Amino acid sequence: MNGPEILVSFDPELTTFVPQERRGGPTKAVTDGASTLGHVVESLGVPLTEVGALVVDGREVAPGHVPAAGETVAVRAVPRPQRVPGAPLRFLLDVHLGTLARRLRLLGVDAAYESTDIGDPALAARSAAERRVLLSRDRGLLRRRELWAGAYVYSDRPDDQLRDVLGRFTPRLAPWTRCTACNGTLRTATKEEVADLLEGGTRGTYDVFAQCGECARVYWRGAHHDRLEAIVAQAVAEFGGPVGAQA
Repeated sequence: MNGPEILVSFDPELTTFVPQERRGGPTKAVTDGASTLGHVVESLGVPLTEVGALVVDGREVAPGHVPAAGETVAVRAVPRPQRVPGAPLRFLLDVHLGTLARRLRLLGVDAAYESTDIGDPALAARSAAERRVLLSRDRGLLRRRELWAGAYVYSDRPDDQLRDVLGRFTPRLAPWTRCTACNGTLRTATKEEVADLLEGGTRGTYDVFAQCGECARVYWRGAHHDRLEAIVAQAVAEFGGPVGAQA
């Protein structure tokens, strides 16, 4: 870029994305005189999914604003909790976030997941077609123009990832109502209804079952239930349930 020079500052929450030299306050940036402010901000490292407002000389502007020489730009972080207007709150997770997807489903949150790498264009197109918030740690994916809505997942640890998403979007929690394998809804099932799908030991030990209406997978309080119960209890204690701030 070789054009108008502006001053840009970033909220502390956005320092993950910007070089060290831009983290201490306003720094100079040279634009080309034609690119939008949204493009300039993304070229400096910050996906627009993480931007709550762009403030130029004290007034909020749209990402399509073309910066002029001498303007001072403040890049604000997205507010938390974040509202997602225009569709029921539901998510799409990329191939690297399988554990997070299963934990969201465990809490009853609608979380579609691609277990194979279908490519960035297809993921962004699915986000738009189904109006799902795309969750990813891939900054390039979150900059795709066809994306309907997205959010960067800041940690690589599943516990922190779950806390991040629940705190940012405050989805309605309804634990034990979704299939962790396919995201379908669960229904109560009798032992007789699912007997043919159970091992002999399970039939003899357990009496309470649920079954997915989509993939027919059967659930019961098995050996891993205590660990899953702890995840649910922590999420509900911290973020409320079964009803959260958004439907």
